[in-house]
Amino acid sequence: MIPRDPLEALTRGPAGFLRSSWPWRSAGYLLAGGVPGVACGLAVAGVAASWARIGAATAVVCALLVLGCATVAARPWERRRLRLVAPHTKLNAKLNAKPYAQPLAKPYGQPYAREIGHGALSVLALGWVDLAVVLVSLGIPGALLAAPLQPEAPPWARLGGPLAGALLLPVAAYPIAAWAGARAAVSLAVLAPGDAELTEVRRSRARLVDAYEAERRRIERDLHDGAQQRLVALTMKLGLAGLDLPAGSRAAREVAEAHRMAKDALAELRELIRGVHPQVLTERGLPAAVRDVATRSPMPVDLDVDLERRLPPAVEAAGYFAVCEALANAARHSGADRLRVGGRLRGGVLVLEVTDDGRGGADPAAGTGLTGLADRVAAVDGRMLLSSPVGGPTRLRVEIPCGG
Repeated sequence: MIPRDPLEALTRGPAGFLRSSWPWRSAGYLLAGGVPGVACGLAVAGVAASWARIGAATAVVCALLVLGCATVAARPWERRRLRLVAPHTKLNAKLNAKPYAQPLAKPYGQPYAREIGHGALSVLALGWVDLAVVLVSLGIPGALLAAPLQPEAPPWARLGGPLAGALLLPVAAYPIAAWAGARAAVSLAVLAPGDAELTEVRRSRARLVDAYEAERRRIERDLHDGAQQRLVALTMKLGLAGLDLPAGSRAAREVAEAHRMAKDALAELRELIRGVHPQVLTERGLPAAVRDVATRSPMPVDLDVDLERRLPPAVEAAGYFAVCEALANAARHSGADRLRVGGRLRGGVLVLEVTDDGRGGADPAAGTGLTGLADRVAAVDGRMLLSSPVGGPTRLRVEIPCGG
């Protein structure tokens, strides 16, 4: 498993940690905060120190303006540099999109005030510590490595200094990574969305998913009861008209061609309806819908889907399209001879598994639709797990909470 932050990387042992990118990421993270933080701090101190020339009140106002500008600039910059040491963590996207949407007059428990305080602390203190940790950790081995370049250094220092510096250089990565991990944890506690924000995001997403699925069902119903029925009637009329025409005549041939085209259009419309929201899913539930899609698979499919009750429409739709995408991917890319689809309801969670005996090596980044499938499952608070070693087999598991 890939470490998610420097502190977790430190627990993987010296060989794994030093060969990874985490030492360089940690140093880059601290330098990206330390250099601007120290520069802003010096600017604030310089303005404040000029009170004798410009007056105490003017110096205080100017210093506060410089500090305020630096604090506001520190908010988006902190998010950017956090990507070095916390690439898998989602930050407060709402506040990032509208940084000035919440007034400063709100209580200090609000996210905006927390970020303002964190930015000011970074400029006045934390940036200095960031830079000091890097300079001290790298400065000692760096000075030893540079001992041969110092004319006044004794002979033993010129010989032993580079060796000691080379031995201490890997050790310097540990305090840098430890402070970067602790520093990032503090920043994430401030910038990451809180429990109330996450709850509201989940509720909003659930409302959007429900509205989206309701609209899909409405479109399916309108197509099924409207356009499809008219195409069926047209196909029947063309068939009957062909029976009344002389066999082999030009009119009979044209009517027969129109009849064939109407049947093709009807078949395409039925496929479209099935792709929008299959009627069997609405009427009979997920097991019947999975059986229906399995019968149309170009490869044999072993089914073991047993659910004791109907599930929420959004859950059934997400599970159905997950199975459809998995079967389609296996048919196109796996080279498998047989597929298996299993489904159970375990502790209020829908668990679907699709397994094939193909060549394996499935990669979500290869554009096979797995990323979109994971996004669809995540939209209903589910998750997708994929195991696909080279040589197979491939196993895709989808877990979706059913809300009771």
